[in-house]
Amino acid sequence: MPHNFSGNPSIRVIIPALNEENSIAKVIADIPKPWVNEIIVCDNNSNDATAARAKAAGATVLTEKEKGYGATCLKGIDYVNSLNSKTDIIVFLDGDYADYPEEMTQVVQPILDGQAEMVIGSRALGRKEKGSLTPPQILGNWLATQMLYWFYGLKFTDLGPFRAITLQALNSLQMKDRNYGWTVEMQIKAAQKKIKTVEVPVNYRNRIGFSKVSGTVKGTFMAGYKIILTLFKYL
Repeated sequence: MPHNFSGNPSIRVIIPALNEENSIAKVIADIPKPWVNEIIVCDNNSNDATAARAKAAGATVLTEKEKGYGATCLKGIDYVNSLNSKTDIIVFLDGDYADYPEEMTQVVQPILDGQAEMVIGSRALGRKEKGSLTPPQILGNWLATQMLYWFYGLKFTDLGPFRAITLQALNSLQMKDRNYGWTVEMQIKAAQKKIKTVEVPVNYRNRIGFSKVSGTVKGTFMAGYKIILTLFKYL
């Protein structure tokens, strides 16, 4: 159940990153520091200077050699759970600077207010820079959220990567997906476990660098295929 946090909650940010040397320091710099106890960059075995620049910017850097968005996020979760220090809230944020890290305050606020245990930053409800989402991304996101409603009765507008969740709720989901089905698995399982979830508008801009998913035909196809497969899996 949602609850109000007294005092200063412990917030850790997990940033999965693959070859984001030109953007990762900008992402870290724009995170509202008074809110955050630790920034964790999970480097997905990049072949550029992502890890070095993240470390220089003050982040804790982990390496996950297995390629996959979910695998990289799971690496960060395992690290957080291994700490002796308390963690109340986890924020997931991409390393490509397409999201606005400073909007983390509004993404986390419903949890702090006791209104939710998980918050999805919805790009569909916010302002999108022209070209920031490709036509296949827009169509795929619409189809996936429609299927969430048809199959599960869940009303979402986005499967966006910018999200916050209490660590307690996150651990209860027992996340498994190691690649493209990560975000939709989280939303389905949260609903099945009756974890209170809300959406807030977030803005979106053109990313720095090349997208490993939407930037290729294969990546777009595989992401769409895995999301649909995951939707059926948990029926």
